[in-house]
Amino acid sequence: LCYHPDLPAWAACGLCVVKQENSPKLLRACAAPVQENLSIITHDAELYQIRKTVIEMIMSNHPNECLTCARNGTCELQRFAAEFGVREQPYEVRIAELPQDTSTTSLVLDPRKCIKCGRCVQICQDMQGVYALEFIGRGDNTLMSPAAGLPLNDSPCIKCGQCAAHCPVGAIFEKDETQDLIRAISDPEKHVVVQIAPAVRVAVGEAFNLPAGTITTGKIYSALRRLGVDTVFDTNFSADLTIMEEGSELVKRLTTGEGAIPQITSCCPAWTDYMEKYYSDMIPNFSSAKSPMMMQGAITKTYYAENAKIDPANIYSVAIMPCTAKKFEISRDENMYVSGHADVDLVLTTREFARLIQASGIDFVKLEDEEADSPIGKYAGAGTIFGNTGGVMEAAIRTAYNLITGEDLKDVNIEAVRGMDGVRTGEVDIKGTKVKVAVAHGMANVSDLLEEVRHARDNNLEPPYHFIEVMACRGGCISGGGQPYASTDDVREKRIAGLYTDDEKATVRCSHQNPEIQQIYDEFLGAPLS
Repeated sequence: LCYHPDLPAWAACGLCVVKQENSPKLLRACAAPVQENLSIITHDAELYQIRKTVIEMIMSNHPNECLTCARNGTCELQRFAAEFGVREQPYEVRIAELPQDTSTTSLVLDPRKCIKCGRCVQICQDMQGVYALEFIGRGDNTLMSPAAGLPLNDSPCIKCGQCAAHCPVGAIFEKDETQDLIRAISDPEKHVVVQIAPAVRVAVGEAFNLPAGTITTGKIYSALRRLGVDTVFDTNFSADLTIMEEGSELVKRLTTGEGAIPQITSCCPAWTDYMEKYYSDMIPNFSSAKSPMMMQGAITKTYYAENAKIDPANIYSVAIMPCTAKKFEISRDENMYVSGHADVDLVLTTREFARLIQASGIDFVKLEDEEADSPIGKYAGAGTIFGNTGGVMEAAIRTAYNLITGEDLKDVNIEAVRGMDGVRTGEVDIKGTKVKVAVAHGMANVSDLLEEVRHARDNNLEPPYHFIEVMACRGGCISGGGQPYASTDDVREKRIAGLYTDDEKATVRCSHQNPEIQQIYDEFLGAPLS
């Protein structure tokens, strides 16, 4: 229960206990190093009973609230209790009466359900480098909590949700807001518009027993219409729009000297929050572009509302996202109300969306594929790869090449920025213009990169990079805090492969070639950076 492939084993729970042959010692398998001539007994009657006892002891401090728990059906403790046939509680039940922490707009902490496995602390500190959670107290009184027992919203938390994605039980989970969408659909005064993020299409199928990485875009559009949504758009369209703006901004910074170099992507709200808290002196390096989700919301309540002759006050804008931090992003004040109304009214995670489909009796796997609505639903292949690490960078290079040279790349696959290394650096030659780039994912990998940039700036040296892409979660949005549980590198690579397949199948693979992007500039926006 404490082990996860993303983390170093540390033998907290004792469930994986095994015997070493010809030795009285019991070992915890997750942390026992392999040695020459080691002989291990993994299963026998005694080990079965020990493991069952461990589960019963954990359950003696765990609320018996499975039916109302956010992890009902996906809880790892629940699964082991079923496998070991736990039917009674032989130990005195002692449940700590601790309040839920609902201080953030994204996550809920329920410390009563914490089994002290430590995964959330390890993730927050080692993989994310945020240190919003830590061990408080000792023995039975140990808590996983923000320092000094502060509310989560008053801690350094960036709402990335990786703690929730790795928690084996229901001690940390996303705020469920599916009822808000149901109410909006039921309101005859509301025109409900939904957008879906790139990473959702290669992950939501896992909730319906499809292999990780299966592209389900058309089925998602179909499911949304069967739920009663009025209009279905795609965040991939605004990913293309982001590239037009962000790519143009990069070219302007490089050619005119206006604006800080390196330019750093601003699509990830957890990363934005992290930079503001830890590297506020580098805010001028941020791209001025909103995230694709917020761009899509703004365009929906202006350009779309104008074309469809709908009062933006009556449009209810919803986003299906792989990310818990997106719930936080829509509450930010700066420029998120361009129509006079919130750009995006509601964010549901992939997990919430999957539950809603299941509860509505829709046979997702058998749905016929449908298309998104126009005029802001079509996307280029560049838009879809936004969902994985390196994707924003690759999409930007494809269009920046055209903006600088007036020509299109012959080979749009930019292999230099692909991969799963925590930090990847390289140099892209755009017809003699050398652009130094860096890609980072997983927040703990970012600080060294930024310190390098800061050192160059403070010492009046040449910037080590011109363009930096950062995504808070390992692998990028494909393993965001709101994606289906059990993300591992194997699952991440399959989801990433799904997005690259979607890109390769696209008839248009560069953002500036998307005809609906060209149309919105002709009819409404004028030109990039206008």
